[in-house]
This record gives sequence, structure tokens and C-alpha cells, in this order.
Amino acid sequence: MQKNTPYILFLTFVLLLTVSFFLLIKDFLLACFWAIILAVVFDPVYQRIRQYFKNSEILPLFLTMMMIILVFVIPLLTIILMITEESTGYYQKIASGEINPQVYFQDILALVLPKFYKLSHIQAISVEQISASAGNAFTQAVKYIAQQLPALTQNLLNLIVQVALAFYILFFLLRDGQQLIRKLISLIPIGDGIEIELFERFTSVARATVKGGLIVAVIQGSIGGFLFWFVGIPAAFLWGILMIVLSLLPIGSTLIWVPAAIILFLQGQTLKAAIVLAIGILVIGMIDNFLRPRLIGKDSKMSDYLVLVSTLGGLTWFSLTGFVLGPIIAALFITCWDLMGQESQASKRK
Repeated sequence: MQKNTPYILFLTFVLLLTVSFFLLIKDFLLACFWAIILAVVFDPVYQRIRQYFKNSEILPLFLTMMMIILVFVIPLLTIILMITEESTGYYQKIASGEINPQVYFQDILALVLPKFYKLSHIQAISVEQISASAGNAFTQAVKYIAQQLPALTQNLLNLIVQVALAFYILFFLLRDGQQLIRKLISLIPIGDGIEIELFERFTSVARATVKGGLIVAVIQGSIGGFLFWFVGIPAAFLWGILMIVLSLLPIGSTLIWVPAAIILFLQGQTLKAAIVLAIGILVIGMIDNFLRPRLIGKDSKMSDYLVLVSTLGGLTWFSLTGFVLGPIIAALFITCWDLMGQESQASKRK
């Protein structure tokens, strides 16, 4: 017992220092997380660029960082600014009475509800009640988005610091990532085989989520938003953003463009309804089947229901970061239990 006392004390000291370290950097964990995710996603690109510039160490890093800025940072900032600008404009029009969401929903429901009640035995609810509730919900949603603009401006300095820190960490992760992984595998006292399996699982799910999820979602939502603008549906850009969010989930953007096509058809706008339906099925719907496998490549997938539950849970716990972090946690959870099962079966054979 006495022989183990120094080791137990040392282990306790290490755990206390580890907890203290994470508390020390807790305000910057988000920047560290995104630096790791971007390093995982763009490491193959960096390695490929290095093959063309073997005599330079800085140039491949610089080109990779510039590619990340062009692919992620600039589009993300543009989308955020456009969301706040458009939502602010719509909220001002709603507040001035120029736009009345209740009247808009009332016109739609007046067409849809009578046909629905005729086909079902559900007790009829007045169009005014539903349209008032829907209009208030839409107004509150637009108001909430518009009110985030002052908060975004106030937190601009913190955002700049987080982004700068993420790119600073990303630089070293791209340069020394392979050495760091080997160092971690040698330090973590779990077993090299298990650690390698967990690192590979983390890498595959991160790449699959960002490449096969985010990029496809942005493409689908962008096409959907442009389609809505083309056929004259109000707030087309906001609907496009909503389609991007839904495309991150297995349920997809179908929940937006299918009802839109039905409403246009019920309003007598048959040509516009046919256009929305055709583009939705032949373009937006096929992107998932055509583009996602090519972006993901050999990265592993999880079942749709697990992706849905883990993504929703991640968004609830970690906000926007959760759409990546949720599936990663779920994948590591499954991997750990699989490894435990393999160890158990191996011990039984012995």
C-alpha cells in the first residue's frame, strides 16, 4: 500500500493540473476545437500541396490557410452579415406595418385548411387563430435574429481574437499534427491500438460531418434560396438559410420546398409549383446522392437516426458547434463500446 502511495499522489496531482489547465483555457476551447477540426479536414490538402513544393515549408502552409479562408471564413462572415441585414430589414417592415405576416399566413391557410378538414375528421380550427399564432411566431423569430446584430457588434473584438487564435493554432497543427498524434498515443495510458482506433474514428467523422454535411448543406440551401427568389416567394434568403440548417440533418430541406410547392399549387400558381418541385427533386434532392459520397470518400458513416439524434443533441448543448461535436461524441461512444466488446470476446477465448 505504501509503495503505491507516491504513484497515487502523483496521479492526483496530474489530474488536478489537467483540470486546472482546461479551466485556464476554457474561454478559448472553441477556437482550439475549430482549429483541430479544420486541421483534420484540410490535412490531406496540405499534404498534397507539400508534394508540389518540397523545398518550401512555409508556402504549403500559407496556401492551405488561404484556401481555408476562401472556403470557410469569407462565406461564413458573408452569410452572417446578410442574415442580420435582411432580418433587420424585414423586422423594420413588420414593425412599420408594411409587411403583415398574419395576413400572409391567413391567405395561405384559407386555401389549405378547408381541403385538409374535408379529407380528415379533425375538428376545424379557425383560420384566424392559426394565422395569428404563425404570424406571431414568424415575427418573434425575425425579431430575435435582428436583435443579435448589436450583440454581434459588441462581441466583435472577442470574435476577432477567437478567429486569430484558431488560425494560429491551426498553423502549428498542420505543420506538426502527425508528430503531436504520435506523442499523444505514446503518452495516453490506454493502449496504442485503442488510441489509434479512436483517433481514426474522430478524424473520419469530423471529415464526414464538415465535408459531406456542411458543404452539401450550403449548396442545397443556396440553390433553394435562389429558387424561392426566382419564383417570388417572400424572405427567400431566410428560407435558404433554414434549408441549410435542415440539410445538416437527415430530414433535409424537403420540409421547406415540398410545402412551398404545395402552397403555390393551391394558390393556382401551377407553373411556379412545378418549377419548385422539379428543381427540388432533380437538383436539390439529387445533390445529396451525387455530391455527398464524393466529398466524404471513404470516411465512415453512422446510421441516419443516430446522426439526427446526436446532431440535435449537439446543437442543444453546444449551439452551432454541436452539429460537428454531437456526431463526434456519438461516434466515439459507439467506438468505445465496440472496443470493449472486442476486448471482452478476446478475454473469453483465452
